[in-house]
Amino acid sequence: MPAGFPPHAPLVGLSGWSAALNLRKTFMAKTTMRAVGVIPGEREVRLIEHQAPQIASANEVKIRSLEVGVCGTDREICTFVYGSPPEGFDYLVLGHESLGQVVEVGSGVSRFQPGDLVVPSVRRPCQHASCLACRTDRQDFCYTGDFTERGIKMTHGFMTEFYVDEQKYLTRVPPELREVAVLVDPLTVAEKGLAQVWEVQKRLPWVDPKTPAGQLGAGKNAVVLGAGPVGILGAMVLLLNGFKTCVYSRSRAPNPKSELLESIGAKYISSEAESVDQLAGRVGNIDLVYEAVGTAKISYDVLRVLGLNGIYLFTGIPAPKPPMGIDADIIMRNLVLKNQAVVGTVNADDGAFEAAIRDLGSFLKRWPDALRSLITGRYRIDQYRDLLLGKATGIKNVVVLA
Repeated sequence: MPAGFPPHAPLVGLSGWSAALNLRKTFMAKTTMRAVGVIPGEREVRLIEHQAPQIASANEVKIRSLEVGVCGTDREICTFVYGSPPEGFDYLVLGHESLGQVVEVGSGVSRFQPGDLVVPSVRRPCQHASCLACRTDRQDFCYTGDFTERGIKMTHGFMTEFYVDEQKYLTRVPPELREVAVLVDPLTVAEKGLAQVWEVQKRLPWVDPKTPAGQLGAGKNAVVLGAGPVGILGAMVLLLNGFKTCVYSRSRAPNPKSELLESIGAKYISSEAESVDQLAGRVGNIDLVYEAVGTAKISYDVLRVLGLNGIYLFTGIPAPKPPMGIDADIIMRNLVLKNQAVVGTVNADDGAFEAAIRDLGSFLKRWPDALRSLITGRYRIDQYRDLLLGKATGIKNVVVLA
């Protein structure tokens, strides 16, 4: 991995409309810009001269990319397993974990102004009138599958200098979260997942009525599978909500991830040191499993030991592999006799983004060093090959664009 970039580039001063206007004039002149994209037809990943976007409707916002997080999805797209360009393009601009700064707003935009920090959502609705979810801005539950996703499916992503989006797909970030705000998108995975947990578990008396507000997991045991960014952020959310939280990951302790997790109050158990049955013996009745590993074998093995009235939350998407054997009879029997529920969750809605920003603020107050250490390195855009095609290192690596 090449030498990292400085912790973060300073924001351009925007103290007033005069500075904002100067910033706008500076960037309006650009007609093309650098972007990192995949070209599926040539099976290549490279820097691309991408057309600079312009506001085309009243409700659009032009944004300067500041940072873009690199995740497993980006790396998988670079193996050409999936990832499709927009119509009329032979390439797809990558990047869906973005922090940006508003540089221009359309005449109908009321929620943002130049200088605001924003994070965009990823999924965009299908165009079918019959899709109730998309017509009510819940495209995370699209019924048709014809949604698009920025940087993933048929819509360019954010790993470029500027982008334009509708204001309803943006959420404002307080300036005090600037250094960690690129973590908002991966945190929304846990936020939406936990929102689904609360809804599903209304099926039974799961939360003690005497439980203090904000501590709905008090007295319950949660297991997180995987110690990547999504897993660690998920553990933070669970701890914040009062769960006794254990992270089950492959590497033996001590290691940087185990030390980070133990510093915030989570228990770390290595799958190389303890079997799934030993895990269950250590934890006790497992009330919630938050899967963030994307590996089917270990995920279904842990499903086998889910506890009474437990809920299992799948968030990972395994790469295509040959079929494997599982203890299907045991799993089916447990699901019925133990009143268990299994839920898959993908993408996130406005509420999840708002919750992620709120909870990042709580994390920064409660675990400032641990939260900052999640971002392992910041790199220039021309170092993209090491980040996307080289060996995965660290926890969360970030491309700095400004």
